[in-house]
Amino acid sequence: MDYINQPTEDIARKLLGKILIHQTPTHSYSGYIVETEAYIGVEDMACHSYAGRRTPRLESMYKIGGTIYIYTMHTHQMLNIVTKKVGDPQAVLIRAIEPLGGIEWMERNRKTKGVTICNGPGKLTKAMEITKALDGNVINGTSLFITDGKKPLQIEESARIGIPNKEEWTSKPLRYYVKGHPFVSGMKKGEMDLKGELWK
Repeated sequence: MDYINQPTEDIARKLLGKILIHQTPTHSYSGYIVETEAYIGVEDMACHSYAGRRTPRLESMYKIGGTIYIYTMHTHQMLNIVTKKVGDPQAVLIRAIEPLGGIEWMERNRKTKGVTICNGPGKLTKAMEITKALDGNVINGTSLFITDGKKPLQIEESARIGIPNKEEWTSKPLRYYVKGHPFVSGMKKGEMDLKGELWK
């Protein structure tokens, strides 16, 4: 997948349905990506690199598209894939997955079952043993991979989650998800497609 020569919003959409794989020394985890958020760099008030902010913690954001950027929020690890060329700090946050492989170990890691295993960015990294040690590496060049999977039947857009007081950037529709998918974070029961008509 091209993480450099496309708008970050398009990459966020195209990641839906792709398979995220983490191969640890003892387990192999995988799942379909069902929810993402785009962060548009120095102009985006909700982005860590807004106004050109650059610290050692953010250095991965400034690397070539396809670089893994992981940060910690409230003890949770948040997985991002950097987009664009070196020095243009944009990225896509992977917010939720539908478990595919290693489900039993995901359940053990999360101490839960069902949709709550991976229906959030901090949940999926804990389930798949994705840690900050991967920060700065390149996707598909280490133990973390993204490969082709399925095509969503329908993609929904909304404002990003947890972005208050960022002027127009609070409401911009930069969150993308597979319509009706039960593993999307905050998906209400009435909006879930329980018939499984989610993919083309």
